[in-house]
Amino acid sequence: MKFLPAKRIFSIFSNDLAIDLGTANTVVYVPGRGIVLNEPSVVAVKAGTTQVLAAGKSAKEMLGKTPESIVASRPIRDGVIANFELTESMLRYFIRAVHNDRRTLVRPRMIIGVPSGITQVEERAVKDSAKQAGARGEVHTIIEPMAAAIGAGLPVQEPCGSMIVDIGGGTTEVAVISLKSVVFCRSVRVGGDEMDRAIVQYVKRKYNLLIGERTAERIKIEIGAALLDALVELRTVEVKGRDLVSGVPKTITLTSQEVNEALLETISSIVDVVRVALENTPPELSSDLVDKGIKLAGGGSLLRGIDRLLSRVTGLPVSVAEDPLFCVVKGVGKVLEELDVFREALMK
Repeated sequence: MKFLPAKRIFSIFSNDLAIDLGTANTVVYVPGRGIVLNEPSVVAVKAGTTQVLAAGKSAKEMLGKTPESIVASRPIRDGVIANFELTESMLRYFIRAVHNDRRTLVRPRMIIGVPSGITQVEERAVKDSAKQAGARGEVHTIIEPMAAAIGAGLPVQEPCGSMIVDIGGGTTEVAVISLKSVVFCRSVRVGGDEMDRAIVQYVKRKYNLLIGERTAERIKIEIGAALLDALVELRTVEVKGRDLVSGVPKTITLTSQEVNEALLETISSIVDVVRVALENTPPELSSDLVDKGIKLAGGGSLLRGIDRLLSRVTGLPVSVAEDPLFCVVKGVGKVLEELDVFREALMK
């Protein structure tokens, strides 16, 4: 009779969860099964209650379109919990979806990726939300740049410098890592959401047209670019919104150049935080970065040309990680599976 290794048996029956509780998306990883849930961090509840009517994609479609009896919102802003009760309700909804409402026989552990700039109060709110949502075992947190570096396959355990730039929905985090510890880390509350808001304001200022953040996100994805050079195809997109002068719906055409102009200030903030990190990196680790370069992760790294822009500014090789959207949750999952190896990488 062939027996499975103990670790493999544990993975098959594991109820433990690795969670990337992001501003834009919540992603859940289960040992032995991989990524089992990837949904927008949006929840719709009955007005005045925490009764969840929808969460994830179906709730996101309701944003800006609900009657007074339904409230659709994003309970996580700038990487931290803005509404404790709604976050707890959303987490419980997702956990039940992952476990198919079956009762767990073991006490599940959770490891949750959180922004590096999180305060102790905010971290406690994340842990409390997880416990209230169904985590009956240990709840650990790990900063997202560390998780992203592990998920991107960087040699974080070795005595050499690795730099990760994680551009998420609410925050951009830059970290230099060596020997499973963060040597320098800086976080700014600028990310994909700030880019969307910048596009909304640009269209409002230039065309007197009011558009929603969902429309702005679509514009950013379809024609947005951090750098306009010969490698970037110039595109246009039709945008529909409400004319602020006449009050009636109107359609305009936006170009890649205009979106680039709208995003300049936000992109400059990201470039500045990378510069600050490089200036504060010890010289021995800086020499490692000359050869190894910078790795980009997070949804914001998919903005066209941002890798070439950072390479041009820093003079270092810059590359986008494979599956940048899932680097954090894959890193959290690896820590969960090899907790003895990576325990010192967790937040104390």
